[in-house]
Amino acid sequence: MSSASVAVVIHAAKDLRLENRDVHDVGPDEVLIAMRAGGICGSDLHYYNHGGFGAIKLRQPMVLGHEVAGEIVKVGSSVQGMHLGQLVAVSPSRPCQACIYCLNGQQNHCLDMKFYGSAMPFPHIQGAFQSKLVAKASQCVPADGLSPAQAAMAEPLAVCLHAIKQAGNLLGKTVLVTGCGPIGCLTILAVRRSGAARIVATDISDQTLALARECGADDVINTYADPQNLEQFENDKGRVDVQLECSGAQSALASGVACLRPGGTLVQLGLGGDMTVPMQALTAKEIVLRGSFRFHSEFSVAVEMMRSGLINVDQLVTHSFEVGEAVTAFEVASDRSQSMKVQLTFPENDDG
Repeated sequence: MSSASVAVVIHAAKDLRLENRDVHDVGPDEVLIAMRAGGICGSDLHYYNHGGFGAIKLRQPMVLGHEVAGEIVKVGSSVQGMHLGQLVAVSPSRPCQACIYCLNGQQNHCLDMKFYGSAMPFPHIQGAFQSKLVAKASQCVPADGLSPAQAAMAEPLAVCLHAIKQAGNLLGKTVLVTGCGPIGCLTILAVRRSGAARIVATDISDQTLALARECGADDVINTYADPQNLEQFENDKGRVDVQLECSGAQSALASGVACLRPGGTLVQLGLGGDMTVPMQALTAKEIVLRGSFRFHSEFSVAVEMMRSGLINVDQLVTHSFEVGEAVTAFEVASDRSQSMKVQLTFPENDDG
C-alpha cells in the first residue's frame, strides 16, 4: 500500500519542481509523518543556485531538505512511546550502526550514511521536503511544547552543539564566531549557554550582526566596513581563546587566527570549499585546529534545550512560505540582505 506525497525536487541549478512521490506503508519500526515545517539550509541553496558544491554535483533529480519537523499520523507495530498527532523533530542522519565508525561512537562518519537530501552518494539520498515522510522511529525526537518552526531548527542547532563539543571547555573563555548566518547565530546562542565570558562576532552585514548581538554576542564587528576594529584582539599575540569559524570564508579564518592566543583552538564548521590555512601562524602559536562535521547524539540534546527554554530560536526564522511557493522561498533564502532562516510549511489536509 502506498500514498502520494508532494515533494520539492531539484533537477538542475534553478530548476526546482513540485512533484508527486509515492510513499510506502510504514514498517514495524517506522512512523508516517505529516510534514509541518522544513528549513532551507545552505546546502539546499547550493543545489538550487549551482547544482551542487565543490566536487558534489547533482546527477539525478533529488528531493531537497533535511531540517524538518512534523506530526505522526501512523505508527508501526513495534514502535513504543510515540502516538498519533505527536509533533516530532526528525533527524536526517541515518547511520548504519554497523561500520567501524558507528561502532566507535563516531556515527557522523558512518561509511554507509543515509543523510537526507545529499548528492554525495549515487543514487542520491532523497530529502525530507515531502508532505508525507516515512521515517525510522529512532530518528524522531518528541517535540511536545514546541512549534513546528522551532522543532525544525533542531538539525542546525545540533551542528553547532557538535562544534562546541569539539572546542572543549568554554567556561570563562573569550570566543570569536566568524560568520553570523543561521549557523553562526545558533553557535552564539549555544556558546553563551556554555559559559563563555565574552563573545565576539564578525560578519560583513550589519543586519546579520544586529541579530548576532540579539543572540548574545558582546562585540559585533563588520569586517568589511571596519576591518581594523578586530585588531584589538591581536594584541599580545592574541586575546581570543577559541574561534568557531562558521562562514567557510578563507579571509574569516585568517583574521581569526591572527586573534587567537598561543595554545588557542580553531574549530572549522563552515563548509565553503577548500581554503588556504595560515599554517605558519598555527605552528608558531601552537594553535589546535579541529574540524566539525554534522552531529549524532547532539540532535536530541538540541530538541531538549529548546523545549526547556535554554535556547530560543524564534528570532532566527525570518520568513515562512507554503510549499507551493518553494521557488520564491529559495530565492528569498538566497538573499542574505533580507533573510536569515527561511522555512517551508506544509498544508494540514490529507494527512491520513
